[in-house]
Amino acid sequence: MGKNFTLEYTAGAADQGKMLREYLKEKEISKSALTDIKFKGGFIAVNGQEVNVRYILKASDYVRIEFPPEIPSEGLKGEEIPLEIIYEDEHLLVVNKPSGMNTIPSREHPYGSLASALIGYYERGGLSATTHIVTRLDRDTSGLVLIAKHSHVHHLFSKQQRAGGVKRRYEALAEGIIEMDKGTIEEPIARKQDSIIEREVHPDGQYACTLFEIIKRYEDFTHVSLRLLTGRTHQIRVHMSYLGHTLLGDTLYGGVKNKISRQALHCCELSFVHPLLHKELQFNASLPTDMNEVLEKGRSL
Repeated sequence: MGKNFTLEYTAGAADQGKMLREYLKEKEISKSALTDIKFKGGFIAVNGQEVNVRYILKASDYVRIEFPPEIPSEGLKGEEIPLEIIYEDEHLLVVNKPSGMNTIPSREHPYGSLASALIGYYERGGLSATTHIVTRLDRDTSGLVLIAKHSHVHHLFSKQQRAGGVKRRYEALAEGIIEMDKGTIEEPIARKQDSIIEREVHPDGQYACTLFEIIKRYEDFTHVSLRLLTGRTHQIRVHMSYLGHTLLGDTLYGGVKNKISRQALHCCELSFVHPLLHKELQFNASLPTDMNEVLEKGRSL
């Protein structure tokens, strides 16, 4: 039996006389989480005794919440795949994903996904968890991925994401020479008609905003740093193509594979406020070998 996710609090003087339901709401525990605790095997205890949410708190009460075990869906099987873990604690993981790895299984690639690797990792560690991937990357995009170990932590990260608190910086190699030193691409993105995968800039699309800054110009490509202010599917790839500077290797959006065999895009920096420790964390991952080789072979201007 795996370890269940738990939270522990000590009520303060200001919590005296407060109903436990209200106290847990202040701790951002969602109604759906409380429903799961009630019906799926978790419990709430105060000073070691199980209580319901109508319990009236006293100062110094010790509150312990045990969430029910999380069971992966039938279609998601754990696999023994090496993970490059940049950071881990009991609440979250930051992983450096290689290119060529799906974030979640797909019909074309049912095996070898990051989700399957995580389930295998959790099973070996005795953790009752399913996958909660906070920041997804395309199959052929490499770099940092943020993963919550439990639905409550994922819920907190979702709120932080909506408020713009989960920040990512990417590095890319784009075709041609970008003249502007920096700029903003603010164009709506929609799914391309008659395509399940491809996106395009379209007036009826969702608002999307990308900030870019030039790192270095080469003879026939540009090394660029990018930050996302929104998180649309293929956002950087679509916006760079719209700008007239498709990413090297990105054949879906008009690029060619003469220098690199996949889109030259890497999530190199990730920062956020830890949702339970309440401290700011930042992580970095240097460029992978294939992108570095392009830079080494390139002739700088």
